[in-house]
Amino acid sequence: MSQDGMIWEKTGKEMVRIPAGKFLFGEMKKELELPEFWIDRHPVTNAEYQRFLNANPAYPVPFTTEIWAQAYNWDREARTFPPGADQHPVVLVAQENAADYAAWAGARLPTEREWEKAARGADGRKYPWGAWDENRCNTVEAGIMTTTPVGHYSPAGDSPYGCADMAGNVWEWTATEDDVGWIVRGGSFINDRLYARCAFRDWALPGSGLRLFGFRLAVSLP
Repeated sequence: MSQDGMIWEKTGKEMVRIPAGKFLFGEMKKELELPEFWIDRHPVTNAEYQRFLNANPAYPVPFTTEIWAQAYNWDREARTFPPGADQHPVVLVAQENAADYAAWAGARLPTEREWEKAARGADGRKYPWGAWDENRCNTVEAGIMTTTPVGHYSPAGDSPYGCADMAGNVWEWTATEDDVGWIVRGGSFINDRLYARCAFRDWALPGSGLRLFGFRLAVSLP
């Protein structure tokens, strides 16, 4: 483990350190303070989620009968992800699936405040890299209209701490719940740049498992 990066042993995934301190949160840029934490550099991929499924053979694979999901469905018999999608973010995962993966990994989902600080840094910027640039993320402006491999827009689209894919690609589940549902952050490949802003927050019901939802993990070390 270096001062600002480490590999989380259970998942084999790179995490980056978000230092303790103040940052500007939300549309109104309210000054808040958080303790140090670590967060995945990239969203969890299909290949990484398969490690969890291999360790839990009775756990259901991402699958839905909806027509729009066919390209993202896993093979329920072989328990494998769609061909060529190993480095794409896992989708068709509900909030509870993300939480189960986190528990297996000995980690947790980030709170929405942690997620925003990791995406935005301490200076209240609008996008992880600063001002809008359509060449730095997978939103509807990119015209791709499906997921891209994690890190596809790195390093140009990374946050000040080196976190990738925090604007566009897939919405990410958080550990924060409000009166309506669980907070999701970051926008997706079918959303425009308004939804990809660091301060934008939306919500989804816990059982939602659309092709637009993925996640990353966080940990707090002693």
